[in-house]
Amino acid sequence: MITIKVRDNEPFEKAFKRFTKACEKSGLMSDIKRHQHFEKPSEQKKRKMNAAKRKMRKMMAEQR
Repeated sequence: MITIKVRDNEPFEKAFKRFTKACEKSGLMSDIKRHQHFEKPSEQKKRKMNAAKRKMRKMMAEQR
């Protein structure tokens, strides 16, 4: 559960902006988006494989 404390004399918009940043930082929004639609096991496997390939490419580029 993400919580923020509203400071004295802090506008609502500023507190709301801090809350949304905290949600993004914790990965809550990406988790909600990922669970909005059912993902077939084959699609999930393909997504994970592509992520692993990107990670390996990035590591190889850093080694050079």
